[in-house]
Amino acid sequence: MSNNLSSIPPEILAAVRAAESKKALDIKVLNISEISSFTDFFVICSGTNPRQNNAIADEIGEQLAMLGYKPVSTEGYQSANWILMDYGDFLIHIFSVEARGFYDLERLWGMAPPLEIPAEAVTAA
Repeated sequence: MSNNLSSIPPEILAAVRAAESKKALDIKVLNISEISSFTDFFVICSGTNPRQNNAIADEIGEQLAMLGYKPVSTEGYQSANWILMDYGDFLIHIFSVEARGFYDLERLWGMAPPLEIPAEAVTAA
């Protein structure tokens, strides 16, 4: 995990890029490390239907597995209304548009600073 609280760690950026590749909507990364004891980051995104949500989850899982990350647990995959992928230090939330509006994690965790997602992946030197 990165020590710079204003930048996105590479494994989380990989999850974001995977979600982008499956056309996820409104991707947000929240740094909750200062206000939470159970995880450091939330990645929140939406899909337009259950099939797209599953595709987003599958791609994130595949990309993170290539980096050596395996989820501690995954919930909601069958219904695909709210898929939660728990990677310990970060959680991936993949919502239907309706469920995202209903649960409104961005409001519930409003004190958590959102991180700016860079336009392109930054390569390590």
